[in-house]
Amino acid sequence: MPAFSRFTPLANSLPPTVPFVGPETQERARGARFIARLGANESGFGPAPSVIEAIGREARLSWRYADPENHDLMVRLAAHLGLRPEQVVVGEGIDGLLGLIVRLIVEPGTPVVTSLGAYPTFNFHVAGFGGRLVTVPYRDDHEDLEALLDAVRREDAALVYLSNPDNPMGTWHRAASIVAFAKALPETTMLVLDEAYGETAPSSAIPAIAELADMPNVLRFRTFSKAYGLAGLRIGYVFGVNETVAMFDRVRNHFGVNRLGQTAALAALADQTWLSHVIAQVVASRDQIAKLVGGQGLRPIASATNFVTVDCGGGAARSRAILEGLVSRGVFIRMPGVAPLNRCIRISTGPEAEIDIFEQALVETMADLG
Repeated sequence: MPAFSRFTPLANSLPPTVPFVGPETQERARGARFIARLGANESGFGPAPSVIEAIGREARLSWRYADPENHDLMVRLAAHLGLRPEQVVVGEGIDGLLGLIVRLIVEPGTPVVTSLGAYPTFNFHVAGFGGRLVTVPYRDDHEDLEALLDAVRREDAALVYLSNPDNPMGTWHRAASIVAFAKALPETTMLVLDEAYGETAPSSAIPAIAELADMPNVLRFRTFSKAYGLAGLRIGYVFGVNETVAMFDRVRNHFGVNRLGQTAALAALADQTWLSHVIAQVVASRDQIAKLVGGQGLRPIASATNFVTVDCGGGAARSRAILEGLVSRGVFIRMPGVAPLNRCIRISTGPEAEIDIFEQALVETMADLG
């Protein structure tokens, strides 16, 4: 049967792309389930018990559409941040919101700057709208602020993407450096500042709300997927100058955020005690992972996230061999996909029982590799 003929030339030019191969896909290929899930930077510590209770109470109303304005969550987030509600927009995780800001700004040929090896879903959206991606190598395992700024100016970029703390390396810049970078950008360049891991970072890494609040070309993206433990419910949010944030209402999926997600996020915000508990667990787990990989002759990279990136001491072939050894033993982890970052593997923090499984699998894998 002939293919449908009216897909756009852009769509026809794109390769089929899955930015991340999920653990479920890998389990189907392996014919076996993972016994430790430490690759997707989820929170294995889970959401607060109060959140689970709130989801249970709300589940009986799942036949109702969610509030398309996300009003209660938007108001609560604004109060939490010290902003006005019109400065906040809620969406289907940071991934969905990245797609919206790209849609609002990028046309075929629009130059967009990011780091080579940074979060690939952003690149996926840029390609989907025909943008021209300009990449800058990392420097010392950090996104290179100076080189990013140079590329923005050289290319007259409409967007620049920066994650702080960084994914996939877990490194971070101090808040003062981020603020200086934002203020040095041309007014015609939008800074997409991804702060997905902000809760697990030192306070010195995250600019105060007021430091960037009056800049119409800065949008800050955050999520409930990491420290709050709600990755499966897809709740993210963006905040910035209200005139900039208002543009999302022109293109967003107004029923895209589901009812249980709204309820869970409200309950999670109300339970900051649990958030503090999880952050302490993340820090302890990071330390545990760093210690055990160091004991196997590998070098952990200092992290401000809920994962630890580990330099395997060679090129991609060595890190791939270690990853495959762990996967064959039922441990799901990932590795960066671009050189020189792909000399590393990346392990998410998690419950001690899963870290123990990872440790045993790593010991066996390293023994096999010699």
